[in-house]
Amino acid sequence: MENYDAIVIGAGPGGYVAAIRLAQLGQKVAIVDKQWLGGVCLNVGCIPSKSLLKNAEVAHTLRARGKEFGFSFENLKLDFSVASKRSRQVSDRLVKGVGFLMKKNNISVYMGAAHITSKDTVSVTDADGKQSDLQAKNIIVASGASPIVPAAWQVDGEKVLTYLHAILQDKLPASVIIIGSGAIGVEFATIWNSYGVEVTLVEMLPRLVPLEDEEVSAELEKAFKKNGIHALTGHKVEALEATPTGVRVTVSAAGENKLLEADQALVAIGFKPNSSGLGLEELGVKISERGFVEIDERMATNVPGIWAIGDVTGKLMLAHVSSAQGIVCAENIAGAETVTLDYEMMPRATYSQPQIASFGLTEKQAAERGYTVKIGRFPFQANGKALGLGDYAGWVKLVVDEKYGEILGAHMFGPEVTELLPELTLAHMLELTPAEIARNVHAHPTLSEVLMEAAHAAEGHAIHM
Repeated sequence: MENYDAIVIGAGPGGYVAAIRLAQLGQKVAIVDKQWLGGVCLNVGCIPSKSLLKNAEVAHTLRARGKEFGFSFENLKLDFSVASKRSRQVSDRLVKGVGFLMKKNNISVYMGAAHITSKDTVSVTDADGKQSDLQAKNIIVASGASPIVPAAWQVDGEKVLTYLHAILQDKLPASVIIIGSGAIGVEFATIWNSYGVEVTLVEMLPRLVPLEDEEVSAELEKAFKKNGIHALTGHKVEALEATPTGVRVTVSAAGENKLLEADQALVAIGFKPNSSGLGLEELGVKISERGFVEIDERMATNVPGIWAIGDVTGKLMLAHVSSAQGIVCAENIAGAETVTLDYEMMPRATYSQPQIASFGLTEKQAAERGYTVKIGRFPFQANGKALGLGDYAGWVKLVVDEKYGEILGAHMFGPEVTELLPELTLAHMLELTPAEIARNVHAHPTLSEVLMEAAHAAEGHAIHM
């Protein structure tokens, strides 16, 4: 039996980061994954999807905006198989990088299914049935999550898809129905629409991206409508079935049913934790009714020596949150100085076109909590860099406590706003006010100037508006 200080179950952005940080802190570490180094994110999620979105951006420019930029084509050909191949190359490169990091940090890698047989022992069974028993004082569960699919909906990977099938297919449907308008739904809507696919988005709640600020939802729906994406908000899916030629989806709203038909349907309604089958219940680890592993602020479960991070905890199902949890968990295990995470203030990024970025409270949430709110807003239409890029839809919106000047949240919709978010989350962490952001000189011409201008607006003296 191999002995370690810590064993990490799951090699996604939470698990492999936790393993690296543990190794840096002098711990002897093993990491186990049944399928992939890098997890869903690097292999079939965050990374390959961003590659496809770049291809989609170019395709949209050539197809829909060529005249604006002075391009003309007699016979424009868009080969989606090349985009798919490029996305796999990008993914493979990063996955190899994770393998290199494991070797660099002397982390033992075991590929196979893990089962916790006691509070300090993990059994790993590889694809050939060979079993390895590992022992450690600390075990971190970073097993991630899987798509939620109602039992009546038969996913076949050809007509009815989850994100996994969608990201790996190298051919485009002529038409598609996307069920769910969270990040996965709107990102695939962007990709497929850019290549000329007929896209219908079905969302049960009253608005697209329902966890975002209400104004962001309204702006995204307008942008999608302009690009020809049909959005059915407030519609519940009553039935989904494959037909000989595609799919048939029955939706209802206000007591009336509609029948939708397309080549494919993408189910993107959420995720469930991968917490069963690991042996956690037998150890007495507390698991919520929805299957999430319950943890404290240190990432510890109720069973000493058993820890959990990432999507399996249900705190906030985002790769960067998993990584942050992994670092905090490792530091607590090693007895190093660390921090307490504030999940409400974590950055959130959606790579639709235009992009969405946010953190903290919405304007409505702040008002409901009793804050006297002031808003700082600035449109990209007044930003020189955005105009030069030809990408100037949207705005930046700061939600500020009028009494103390605390930044309670930010909500952005527009070009590359996901890259602008860190300045604002850093400002919040350091307790900076809009006045200090406004005083910080921003290079011109840059998109980041909208942050400065929105901060000026919050202080009552917007310069260019």
